[in-house]
Amino acid sequence: MKDLSVRVRYAEHAFTGDSVRQLRITNDAKLKTRYLFQHGVDTIKMVGTGAVLAEGTEPGQMEMTEDEMRAVVQEAKVHKSYATVHAHGADGIKAAIRAGVKSVEHASLLDDEGVKLAKDNGTYLVMDIYNGDYIDKVGREEEWPEDYLRKNTETTEVQREGFRKAVKAGVKIAYGTDAGIYPHGKNARQFAYMVKYGMTPMQAIQSATLVAADLLNWQQDVGAVSAGRFADMIAVDGDPIADISILEKTPVVMKGGAIVPSDIFPEM
Repeated sequence: MKDLSVRVRYAEHAFTGDSVRQLRITNDAKLKTRYLFQHGVDTIKMVGTGAVLAEGTEPGQMEMTEDEMRAVVQEAKVHKSYATVHAHGADGIKAAIRAGVKSVEHASLLDDEGVKLAKDNGTYLVMDIYNGDYIDKVGREEEWPEDYLRKNTETTEVQREGFRKAVKAGVKIAYGTDAGIYPHGKNARQFAYMVKYGMTPMQAIQSATLVAADLLNWQQDVGAVSAGRFADMIAVDGDPIADISILEKTPVVMKGGAIVPSDIFPEM
């Protein structure tokens, strides 16, 4: 399988690097997107609003206009691909959905209008609702910048309430954890939060399998155990439908039909 993650990261950083930090006009946005596809990216991730763990920016602050985002989306479609967006603020979320993004990452300050727009447009939301507790605990222990901790406090519970509303409305939600904020290997801790805030255990599991595969356009290869797809699966000691936290324990992992040695796993 081609390494999508590397290329997506390249695309994201290219949009936030010094050479293209300010997308002044929609044509510039289109040309930068075209350049990235010409140099091998598979998809585009835009930075539509400010961030929590960044200095000099606020989560609700828009960093791209709706027209700029639309130009990126349209150019991605020319290349038979799609664009996603990092967006915390309500205005940025709604602008991105109207612009045609396939998914919104974080969606921390999602409001009722944004929920309806996502539902009506078939937009995926990727809401990392575990992160807030980790940042608050570890960030205070390690004395992260006070501004980071403030912004985290201001977005954590609002994001979870938005998640609950999105689940109730039937919005498509894919599993995404922003891991790297916390150590890789602990990604499964979010399952319990998704159940706590409105999903059934099966919905949470499907968000990380079927729904995530659909979002990435990988449904023909992964996301389900069926003939013709990669034999990528896990086995756990227990029933995650009865206790979703079982998924946090080190599983038996099969990749492409072969068992992966457990000694290479990160600590869970």
